[in-house]
Parts: sequence; C-alpha cells; structure tokens
Amino acid sequence: MGASSAFRILSRDSRGNTLMIFHDQSYLGNLYGVPGYFDIFENYRIGPTLATNPGNAYLVPRDSPYQSMNDVMQAVANDQRVRVAIQPGGVSEIGFSAMKNAVRMQHPGKQDNLVAINTGSQSDKNQQLFNDQADMINGSVQANGQFTHLPADDQKAMRFLWLTANHDTIAQAPESGYGKTSREELLRHVEPEVTVAMGNDRNFTFDKEFFFLYNKGMNPAIADEIDQALQEIYQQGDIQKIEKKAFFIPSFRPSAEAEKHLKQKRAEYEQVISNIQ
Repeated sequence: MGASSAFRILSRDSRGNTLMIFHDQSYLGNLYGVPGYFDIFENYRIGPTLATNPGNAYLVPRDSPYQSMNDVMQAVANDQRVRVAIQPGGVSEIGFSAMKNAVRMQHPGKQDNLVAINTGSQSDKNQQLFNDQADMINGSVQANGQFTHLPADDQKAMRFLWLTANHDTIAQAPESGYGKTSREELLRHVEPEVTVAMGNDRNFTFDKEFFFLYNKGMNPAIADEIDQALQEIYQQGDIQKIEKKAFFIPSFRPSAEAEKHLKQKRAEYEQVISNIQ
C-alpha cells in the first residue's frame, strides 16, 4: 500500500481503530508538492514519535575524485556539473536541497551546477552510479553499507561522503554500528566532521523520525491512552534495546511535544526548499 492510499484510509476512520506510523516523508512530500500528500498538521492528529532511523546518507563511487563534501561544493563552484541521483519529493531529496541551498549561500549563481537525477528505488539510484550516470547518490547505511566494504577494484564499490543525521543521534548507536561499519566510522561522516551550511552559523542535519498519525476526529482520550502506554513501555527500557539492535535510535516524545518538534522541523526544511525554488 502506498502512502497516498494509507492517508485516504486513515481519513475515513475516526473511530480510533486505524492508526498510521510514518516518518518525515509525510510532511516533506507535501512541501515538495507530491500528489496525494496533504498538510498533516491540518488534516490529521499528530501522535508520539517512536524512533529515528539514522542511516540517511549520500555516497560516491570508491574511485570518485570527491573525497569530501567540501570537494563537491568546490567542484560546483568551479562550474563542474555534479549529478546526484535521488528519488524526488521527500526524504531522498531533502539532503540534495540542503546541498543546493549551501551552494547558493556560499557560491551564488553556481547552484544549478548541482543537478538532480530523478529516479526511483534504491536499486535504481545505485544503478545510476554503476552506469556512471550519477556522480553521487542518496542511499542509506542499511542499504549501501555493504558496497562500502567491497574491494577497491569492484565496479560497485562506494564511499560514504555524508550522513545527514545529527552527531548526537549517531553517537547513540551501538558501538558496532551497522553491518561491518562501526559507529566510529559513521561518526566521521556527520557534523561537525562534515558540514553543509544552512545559514545563521548553522549546519543542516536531518534525522528521519517515525511517529504516529491519527484521524483528525479521533477521540482525544484514545490518543492520551496511547501516549501513556508508550511512556510506560519506554520507561521499562526494553524497547530501546530492541530498537538499537535494529539500528534505530529511540526517540519517544508524547503527542504534544512531538507535534511541536515536527512543526519546527517542517518550518526549517520549508525555508531550505523555498530558498532554491
């Protein structure tokens, strides 16, 4: 079932029998104008946050001349076209938008040298890299980490350049990291080691967070009961261990706090997107 279908089903059931768990794509899709995505803060009730997937990443081929994000930015400033394969309209694109915004601020007029290669699934993005149709791709630690450990002469070998997650988010991951990629190695690819300017002396970061969405007309008492139940579960402490084992970072916030937090994120990313349009 696609997101649009899930939103429609949620809109039809105000009894509290239908709940939805989604992530930042829910509001990013609306900001990017993707059909079927509406303003979640106007059309739905925001529930609690549950966990963060810290793996959103940007990668280059192992033999790429770009050794850092600074190299990419400098190449763009020097009028080189840098092609970035993304799935447009959400989580895959927001880091690309941030890169373009950073170029706009630091090298005005050069941002169009950063070119989006709009494609589909992760395998499609990977193939763009393998076929030399893209210089960089959006990927993830979970989906692409295996390619970063291939022999250097393997056509599919990749390198991480940037993980968009906050430093403190990655720092909470297990020391073993994910797969063959340790936490120490992951921390080399987040701020402040890697920076993408956002303005006002701030760097862009993006944590992909999962949270509940409810029908707007659902009985508030049901939402309160879910908040209370989840708070008790998180206080027990077992779920945090399970989440970290699956490379998720626990991030429980009750509904009111979650709504405020997500609205703030949306406002920040809306500004980034509007800056480059």
